[in-house]
Amino acid sequence: MRGGRATARHALLLLYGGLALPPLRAWLEATMSAHMLVQIPLLGVLGFVAARWLPPQWRQRMLALSGGPAAWVVVAVFAMAYWMLPRVLDAALASSTVELAKFLTVPLLVGLPLGLAWPQLSLIGRGFVWTNLISMVAVLGWLYLAAPLRVCNSYSLAQQQQTGGLLVAAALTLFVVWFGTLFIGRGAATGR
Repeated sequence: MRGGRATARHALLLLYGGLALPPLRAWLEATMSAHMLVQIPLLGVLGFVAARWLPPQWRQRMLALSGGPAAWVVVAVFAMAYWMLPRVLDAALASSTVELAKFLTVPLLVGLPLGLAWPQLSLIGRGFVWTNLISMVAVLGWLYLAAPLRVCNSYSLAQQQQTGGLLVAAALTLFVVWFGTLFIGRGAATGR
């Protein structure tokens, strides 16, 4: 089992490194939809998974120092909202400093906090996270569809509208999946 965890950790680091390498990074950032719907979520997922691999005593200590999982959820929600701003996407493409900040803060301020908090959250707490995520994605998708002008200078209006449609579709899909788990049973809804 220990060898399997080490292999998984190495795979996680390789994926993180691969996302940061110029060929894959440039390909994912070439379109607005891949940037917002593939690269940024993958960085968050990497942080979420990494949190699960922290020693249990570290996780407990971090949760105890912050007063419980709620503080970690607040950090993740604000960091997630920040990286959804069109101006920040533009800045990440124009500045290597902002790009580096994205590669550090999305895993550390979105994924890691959610990974720490998730096992401790009640069904209502998890519902808060899901509804917040779904509503942010839906509103951003609607904004991209409804805006008559480009909101990201780095991407065309056609890419913006395509991304808007994909974000709305993603929000609907997330809602259906999350809502469906509520009817399948508590085990599916809590991830246990």
